[in-house]
Amino acid sequence: MSSPHRSVGVVLPCDLPADAVLPFARRADGLGFDSVWVVEDLGHRGGVAQAAVVLASTSRIRVGIGLLPAGSRNVAFAAMEIATLAQLFPGRLDVAVGHGMPAWMRGAGAWPASPLTLLEEYVTAVRQLVRGGRVRDDGRYVRLDGVRLEPSALPSPVPDVLAGVRGPKSLAVSGRVADGTVLAEPAAPAYVREAVGHIAPRRPHRVVAYNVACVDEDPRAALAAARPALEWVGEPDWRAQVAALPFGDELAGLRARCASRAEFARRMPDAWVAELAVAGTREQARARIAALREAGVTDAVLIPAGKDPSAALDSLATVL
Repeated sequence: MSSPHRSVGVVLPCDLPADAVLPFARRADGLGFDSVWVVEDLGHRGGVAQAAVVLASTSRIRVGIGLLPAGSRNVAFAAMEIATLAQLFPGRLDVAVGHGMPAWMRGAGAWPASPLTLLEEYVTAVRQLVRGGRVRDDGRYVRLDGVRLEPSALPSPVPDVLAGVRGPKSLAVSGRVADGTVLAEPAAPAYVREAVGHIAPRRPHRVVAYNVACVDEDPRAALAAARPALEWVGEPDWRAQVAALPFGDELAGLRARCASRAEFARRMPDAWVAELAVAGTREQARARIAALREAGVTDAVLIPAGKDPSAALDSLATVL
C-alpha cells in the first residue's frame, strides 16, 4: 500500500463525447495533474474499460476508478481486472469500490439487502486477492472456495483499494478495511473533518475528495460556472455531505421550497456555492485546496465546471 500523499487530480466527465475522452486525458497528463479519475455512472461508459484506454494513452498520470459498485461484479473477476491493469501499468492505478447510487442499483437489480455487509466483504476479498492471497470466505455475499490469482497475474506494486462512501457507518467500514476513502462532491472542509472522524483509520489511509471546480480571473464568473453543477446537492442522497455545514438546514429548506433542481441552484447564495465548490481566482482556489488538505484530504480531485470541460482544464491547471 502506498503512503498517504498530497496530490491534485481531475475527473474525466462521464458525458464527454467519445472523441474527446482521450484528448482530455492526455491534456490532463501534459498539464501536470497527478491523477485523472474515471467514473462509472449507470448508462454511461464502464469504469474498467475507460481506465484501460486512458492508462494506455498516457505516460505518467495516475488513473483512478471512482467507483466500481460492489453489487455489479463478482469479486473474483473484479480482482482479476484490477490486478491486470495494475500489472500492465505499474504504480499508476487506484480503484475505489462503493455501494453505487441506490436508485441506479435497484434499477439494475443489484442493490443488496445489506449494503454495508457487502462492501466490507467485497473490499476485504479484493485486497486479499490482488496481494496473492488464497481466499476462503463463506460470507453473506462473498463466497469464495480457495480462489487466488496466479503468480503470473499478480501486480507489483499492489494498487490501493479505496471505498467510495458517504455516511457514518459506511465511512467506518472504509476505515476498517480499505486503503483510503473517496468522498464524492461536494466535499467541503467541514464534511471532510467529520468524515475523517468516522473513518478513524487503523493504518495509513488516503482521503480522496471530489469537488466541482472552476478557476477564473473574475471570481463571480467562476461561481456562476460552478453553480449549475451543484443542483443535485439538495437531494436526499447528498444529505450526509451538507448536514455538517453551518447552512445545512437552510439548504434543505431552500430545496424544499424550490420546484426544481435548476431553481434551487439559481437561488443558492454565492457564499454557499463558494463553500460547496473550488471556485474563484487561482489564489482563491489554491486557498480552498489548502483548507481541504488541512481538513485531512490527501488527494484533491477537481470536477471541471462549465459548458466545455476540456477547455476548463487549462484554467484548473493554474492551481498546480
